[in-house]
Amino acid sequence: MLKLYFKTNLLIRILLGLILGCIFGLIFHGNKTLINFIDPFGVVFIRLLKMLIVPIIGCSLIIGTSSIHPSSLGRVGLKSLAFYFLTSLCAVTIGLICGNLSGVGDGLKLNSTKAITLVDAKSNSFSEILLNIVPTNPFQAIGNAQILPIIFFCVCFGIALSFIKDSQNEEIRKSAEIVYKFFDGCANIMYLIVKWIMEYAPIGVFALLFKVFAQNESKVLIDLLGVVFVLYFGFLLQIILVYALLCALIKINPIEFFKRIYPVMLTAFVTRSSNGTLPLSMKTAEEHLGVSKGIYSFVLPVGATINMNGTALYQGVAALFITNACGISLNIDQYFTIILTSILAAVGTAGIPGAGVMMLLLTLESIGVDVKGNVAIAYGMILGIDAILDMGRTAMNVGGDMVACFWIAKSEKEVDNKKWENKE
Repeated sequence: MLKLYFKTNLLIRILLGLILGCIFGLIFHGNKTLINFIDPFGVVFIRLLKMLIVPIIGCSLIIGTSSIHPSSLGRVGLKSLAFYFLTSLCAVTIGLICGNLSGVGDGLKLNSTKAITLVDAKSNSFSEILLNIVPTNPFQAIGNAQILPIIFFCVCFGIALSFIKDSQNEEIRKSAEIVYKFFDGCANIMYLIVKWIMEYAPIGVFALLFKVFAQNESKVLIDLLGVVFVLYFGFLLQIILVYALLCALIKINPIEFFKRIYPVMLTAFVTRSSNGTLPLSMKTAEEHLGVSKGIYSFVLPVGATINMNGTALYQGVAALFITNACGISLNIDQYFTIILTSILAAVGTAGIPGAGVMMLLLTLESIGVDVKGNVAIAYGMILGIDAILDMGRTAMNVGGDMVACFWIAKSEKEVDNKKWENKE
């Protein structure tokens, strides 16, 4: 049985866990004894994921920022970072607007709202939120899982490490390489542990969905379909309102542009991996977009590491689904925190399948929503359909990288115009 379990594709197992959890939840609706027996299996899954939030974010952020060579942090580097920041800002804003207007998750109304807790019920002002990003004691922030201060410290650490790695002093440079390799090794260890935890995911999803359907019946399916629809509608808006507009600003036909990068986005959609799509992205940038190697060899790898437009949009929609489903009202400061966390967390999101769902835990924690009780149930529902959501957000992530690469190359006059003759 174990051999059959591990040989079966993980996506298929998670979908089976989702389906079986729904079916058995309906069959045993209202059976409190069985609900109480199965519920801990879902709680363990959530605890396993929460266990890795701080280490995986810390290691990924340090590796991501320190991978940018100091010499590249010039005009092209600044343009890349500005582009990624602004498009991610647009993406998460679109996600929050779509989530609010659609009322995603409102119809679910999970029971037992007493299980919902806010880690920090105090409403901080805008200036306090900004000040709290800078930790007075980074180790205390790590111990208390204060997400934004951790992100700030790790980004600063990573940038400093990048400069030290390029030091003229050989001894300092070697020590920096050791530090880099240490965190790179830690990051890979974390990714492996995530992989192990995801092997347990089908059981965790089954337990979480069983409880949902045993308590709420089949109306949950409508809400899950609503999440998919709202998210993909948000992706469409991002393409039309942001990517197509940027193409128009540099006098490129958006339709022609997306025809050329369509194979890249389709590959990303199927593989659910930005890093796995990178070779095709670079080949397409050179052969079909006419971008010079000096531009795409920097912009695309950096983009695969820190540019996560699709993930940022997903954070907005998914966070609203969970809070709406659990009856949690968010204030303007918490919306601002979601935006800020989603943008900063993109730097630490690994370009591997399912990484975005880990970042969702971080986003919820950052606004003071403790992932337990009904929040864990709603999170489990998102996880159950995450493969469908991940396909779209990965395609958007890679699409954003391609737009950024071409836009920056165009601004630097590093595009072979012969590739676009009679097409613009």
